[in-house]
Amino acid sequence: MDEHAEALEADLLRFYGVDLLDWHRGRLSARRLTVLVKHLPRESAVHRAQVGEAAEWGVTDHLLAAVVDQLAVANWMFATVHQDEDATPEPYPEPVTRPGADGPPPEEPLPVPAEGPTRAELARFFG
Repeated sequence: MDEHAEALEADLLRFYGVDLLDWHRGRLSARRLTVLVKHLPRESAVHRAQVGEAAEWGVTDHLLAAVVDQLAVANWMFATVHQDEDATPEPYPEPVTRPGADGPPPEEPLPVPAEGPTRAELARFFG
């Protein structure tokens, strides 16, 4: 708590109208202070100091980003299938940047070969 003391003091005043100095003065019990800190809302300065910008994203925000990503891929697939054979392929869409997402990038689709399959390959595939 020492590293986020200023954020905690601001949050106690903002959300509860409680002065952190009341704890030092003996007007605020340790139990009450613990309960108030434990139940600070997600948009609190303490939460943002601990989690970073990911604190601003809720479940709805992550679901909307997933919808946008899926729609972009669907549009890319539609455009890719309906373009001329000689046209330059459309670039695969970049996903919406999510806060705190340091994982590996999503898998890209398999590359489309420049030449189609030969008659022998098609015959072998279809039996």
